[in-house]
Amino acid sequence: MTGYKVEATDGSVGKVDKCSDDVNSAYLVVDTGVWIFGKHILLPTNTVTRVDQEELKIYVDLTKEQIKESPEFDKDKHTGDAGYHEQIGSYYQSHRPM
Repeated sequence: MTGYKVEATDGSVGKVDKCSDDVNSAYLVVDTGVWIFGKHILLPTNTVTRVDQEELKIYVDLTKEQIKESPEFDKDKHTGDAGYHEQIGSYYQSHRPM
């Protein structure tokens, strides 16, 4: 899925830079490009609602604003800092539709 475009509920937010399908920590690292000045964000895969393999797009149940305000991906904390993953998970859990 690396290279797939990522679509929020209200438009495009970037492309998948890296992904993992580890059972306990499935995620996508999304490069937002020029949209928010090259910020990389970590999206839990449970935010994905649909994958279009023909168009190479991944759809998530978040708005562009929710993604823009999300914690930035920190490659140093990503491996081995459980608190970092809890922070990311808490942010998305509190910003998703019920």
